[in-house]
Amino acid sequence: MNRQRALKIVLGCVGLLFIAALYPLFVFVRQEPALSMMLCLYATLGVFLLFAVRNPSAHRSLIAFTAWSSLAHAVLMGTQAVLNVVARGELIGVAALLLIWIALVALAPPKPA
Repeated sequence: MNRQRALKIVLGCVGLLFIAALYPLFVFVRQEPALSMMLCLYATLGVFLLFAVRNPSAHRSLIAFTAWSSLAHAVLMGTQAVLNVVARGELIGVAALLLIWIALVALAPPKPA
């Protein structure tokens, strides 16, 4: 499988995963308003990642933002889990975000010549 095709598959999977945040968004809208706001951003990002599947090279900055914001979120959430600010179960999310970061950085489209 070539790099471009692998990137398209990763973008599609991550986009769908982020759009799946819509379900918990509606579940937590009253219980956890801050979580709902964050999930709304992820769902919106998921839609744009699906748009990027067609032409990843034209969406380099979106792909970079997704990768690096995933790393930032993973570092913060991991630190909070280790310090018992949030539940240890959040480390599963940390692992998922780190995998997203690794995949998107490794497959990122090259800079145009």
